[in-house]
Amino acid sequence: MHSNLLSILLLLSAAVGAVAVARRFKLPSMLGYLVIGIALGPHGLARLTESAEVEGFAEFGIVFLMFSIGLEFSLKRLQTMHTLVFGFGSAQMALTALGTGLVTALAYDQGWRSGIAVGLAVAMSSTAIVARMLSERFELHSRSGRQTMGVLLFQDLAVAPCLILLPALAASGDHLMRSLLVAAVQAIAVLALMIWAGQKLLGRIFDAAAKYKSSELLVLTTLWIVVGLSFLTAQSGLSLALGAFVGGMLISETAYRHHVEADIRPFRDILLGLFFVTVGMMLDIQYVLANAHKLLLAVILLIGGKATVMLLITRVAKTPLVASLRTSAQLAQGGEFGLVLIELARQLELISASAFQITLSAMLLSMFIAPFLIARAAQLSGDMGRGDWAHKATVIHDIAVHSLDLGQHVVICGYGRTGGRIAEFLALEKIPFIALDVDPQRIAEARAQGINVVFGNADRPEVLQAAGVARARAVVVTYPDAHSAERVVRIVRGTRPQIPIVVRTTDDKDVARLKAAGATEVIPEVLESSLLIAAETLVQTGIPMKKAILHVRAARAERYASLRDFYEPPKK
Repeated sequence: MHSNLLSILLLLSAAVGAVAVARRFKLPSMLGYLVIGIALGPHGLARLTESAEVEGFAEFGIVFLMFSIGLEFSLKRLQTMHTLVFGFGSAQMALTALGTGLVTALAYDQGWRSGIAVGLAVAMSSTAIVARMLSERFELHSRSGRQTMGVLLFQDLAVAPCLILLPALAASGDHLMRSLLVAAVQAIAVLALMIWAGQKLLGRIFDAAAKYKSSELLVLTTLWIVVGLSFLTAQSGLSLALGAFVGGMLISETAYRHHVEADIRPFRDILLGLFFVTVGMMLDIQYVLANAHKLLLAVILLIGGKATVMLLITRVAKTPLVASLRTSAQLAQGGEFGLVLIELARQLELISASAFQITLSAMLLSMFIAPFLIARAAQLSGDMGRGDWAHKATVIHDIAVHSLDLGQHVVICGYGRTGGRIAEFLALEKIPFIALDVDPQRIAEARAQGINVVFGNADRPEVLQAAGVARARAVVVTYPDAHSAERVVRIVRGTRPQIPIVVRTTDDKDVARLKAAGATEVIPEVLESSLLIAAETLVQTGIPMKKAILHVRAARAERYASLRDFYEPPKK
């Protein structure tokens, strides 16, 4: 008992430290969990040992991850991105799996079944790493970002068929086709029944649970559905994760989607972290060191091969070279679902122990390299979020045309809700402005209303110059990316030392850094929302409104130097 408690304490201590370090360097927490498994596992310090209980809990991490993917599955989203998802995604999966399968079968002297299993596993990229990095770098809506997310979405959808295919491949040669046919028919029948019954019943089940107004009951209902559907698919010869995916997809069509997603996240994150720990425990460090030359070749083939495949696909689709390079770098790594598939292939004895270790090690190393590769590719490309040099010239010309007649205007960097509200106020005062944004749909909607919004990343010197920052009266940065905002401030301050620069930030933690970069004023959303909530609380508890407003004015006077005279109450 005490030894188990000590192991749990050691695991939690390592998890706290590793996740804190990962977050400090803006890396995915998943990498921290992998390091824990490698360091403390049976091939490392041997402080953690594999057991059926640990593997069972870890498997449920994948179950909840697949459930979350199902919640995000949207037919509407799929329709709007169908070319990227099914065109780019299917081509990437097919070419990568085929190329990897041939290398595995021929160069590593494995059978064709092993080649297919390894090929499907290697074809997967990491949604957890890439989606988070693109979001933090404000690149989800860039051309490369949309292409990358389309391919990742197809990979997420392809996991379910892969989970069906691998057990069928493990059947004996004489019965392979029969096994594939039976598996396909069985899967279609079970999934059709689950979807039909789920559409009829899930909404009613959640409606009944919601009547009691108990968050605990809704959480239990969700867990019951996830585990129940996973059990049904497992009993039908399919995978646990497949049932969870179907459950998430069905719940996504109900009004409880966002509530369920928030409730399930703690279970998913903790159990998924445990899964990555167990994956790290599988890595045999001694084997890796003894076969370092093979591993180095495998990593080069994995990263180089996946990048080359994606570069060819995007160039054939006439994507500009710079966007193609960034898309290639963003998808040139192994993924969490690839780890699931390669582990399943090992359990089914589709691949040898040596092939498993080499493939697993290469995938893990590529995932460690991925954040640095993506950041380096973005730095080297120096593009504006979309297009090559010819397209850059077109973008710059478009911005210059829209700012040509402007003088003493305001440059709005980011035309979201905040940027739109600022534009409304400026229009009321008849102050000219130009807004820069990278969302084509948002730009098209604004232009249809006659609003002066153009495409361009504001943290590029040439974009700001074309927007007329040299003759502007002020610059406002409204989007939440603090790193990009800091670049904008430094660029503007380098050419216009005295121009007012107002920056929006989501939290107080970035205020000092943005001020040091040269921002005239930084408006943290957390402060403003907290002041309004505090004032409303005072009013609702019986404090006179005038007195509550005085408290807010005093807090603002202390915070905003440029408006201190306005906010400070008059002296008596």
